[in-house]
Amino acid sequence: MNLPALDFDACYRAASGRDARWDGRVYLGVTSTGVYCRPSCPARKPRPENCRFFPSAAACVAAGFRACKRCRPEAVPGTRDWDARGDLVARAVRRIRDGAVDAVGVPGLASELAVSERHLRRMLVEEIGAGPLQLARTRRAHAARALIEETALPIVDVAFAAGFGSVRQFGDTMREEFGIAPSAMRRRARPEGPPTAGPTSDEFPTLALRLRTRAPFDAVAIRHHLAAHAVPGRDRIEADGVTAHAIDTPGGTAVARIDWPRLTGADDAAPDRAASRGRTIGIPVALTLPTLADAMPAIQTVRRLLDLDADPAQIADAFAGDPILGPLVARRPGLRLPGARDPEEFAFGTVLGQQVSLAAARTLQGRLAERFADPGAVVVDPGFLARPSAARILAMPAEELRAALGLTAARAETLRALAASLAGGLALDGGADRAAVREELAGIRGIGPWTVELVALRALGDPDAFPAGDLILRRALGSPPLREAARLAESWRPFRGYATQHLWADFLAAGKQDTP
Repeated sequence: MNLPALDFDACYRAASGRDARWDGRVYLGVTSTGVYCRPSCPARKPRPENCRFFPSAAACVAAGFRACKRCRPEAVPGTRDWDARGDLVARAVRRIRDGAVDAVGVPGLASELAVSERHLRRMLVEEIGAGPLQLARTRRAHAARALIEETALPIVDVAFAAGFGSVRQFGDTMREEFGIAPSAMRRRARPEGPPTAGPTSDEFPTLALRLRTRAPFDAVAIRHHLAAHAVPGRDRIEADGVTAHAIDTPGGTAVARIDWPRLTGADDAAPDRAASRGRTIGIPVALTLPTLADAMPAIQTVRRLLDLDADPAQIADAFAGDPILGPLVARRPGLRLPGARDPEEFAFGTVLGQQVSLAAARTLQGRLAERFADPGAVVVDPGFLARPSAARILAMPAEELRAALGLTAARAETLRALAASLAGGLALDGGADRAAVREELAGIRGIGPWTVELVALRALGDPDAFPAGDLILRRALGSPPLREAARLAESWRPFRGYATQHLWADFLAAGKQDTP
């Protein structure tokens, strides 16, 4: 197995210094014990000759190591490192992270990426140290352990909620990953979860759990973002400060409720000092699901929505010396880059939001959801709507679409053209070729660079997307010409999207006006 070259000396220095900044990016396999650890593991560090370093937890398992019971390397939140890349391996990793192997299998994933199964496996093994099946198994195992610890689900239900096909497969995988049977794993007291307000049916399962993310986490900023972009029928701000969001899964439309009062009242949730580096916090979320099998897709969507795999320390280090961004990041060290809950819905909403206020855009998006929601979808809460269907939008003539939503004729044609591209196979997911998507979107009449980059930023999850022509962004930079704004941003690669979010947030904090 030819793994990518990791600088052994740098990795060993990080492990010797228990540097938490390396957690989740490098894993230490100890040949004398057969376990793998975080670099920050508090255990006594092994001799260099007993150390092997790996780029992923799945690679450790593939090499015969099991997770350390002391430092719990599987509990480290994910990273967005793969999101900064657009090559085949990065696209495959993002799709596996989103559950593609569970949904369509390795043949389906290879087909999506237009390569053979053999080539896909070879590329993943060469760069990550594990093939697609091992990466998917490790993902399921880590999710299952979190469910065992965070919920009161019976072990059998945990198996199916985490995406395992059988209890036997579940048990074998957990023993391989952790060296212990699932039934022997320690269960914590069930956390007091967020409320499950709303008229939900008893037939739908509800999970209350905490989703882990790295500190600091600017809960105030992201809650304000979600509230400002709440779509009628798809999002709701409840009386107790909880935000509720429709989350679409293979089984139907789930609802995620995020308990912001409990989160923002916690000391470790505040965007605080560098002392928070390496710590993780839990985001209280209650999920009402169509079926338990929808748990993992719903959790992944919430993680994307709240950008829970971001590493604030990495962003802070990248911008620390920048005269424009350095002071902004110092004021908001835990600011996140919210993603789209549903990429297609977001693309439609962005088209509707062109050249109108944020309030008007929300109104139009609500009309779209109400008029074009899939009528056959299972929805766990009658107060919410399923996502709008591209096929239903395409089926309506442009003139009827214009009248139904209150659009201009040109905007209705653009919406239909986008629906035609999506219905024809344009994919807006982690496995998409971002350059190809940008090119196809730009070829649709009525879609310009601003819309293309905004879709790349939130729907494709590209942390380097940069809508240089955005009016508010350019005002925050002092209103330079378009080319000058693009030039200024070159030094912010590969995190120009985070730079954009910081510039927008600072402008909004000054009480100026709306932003995307």
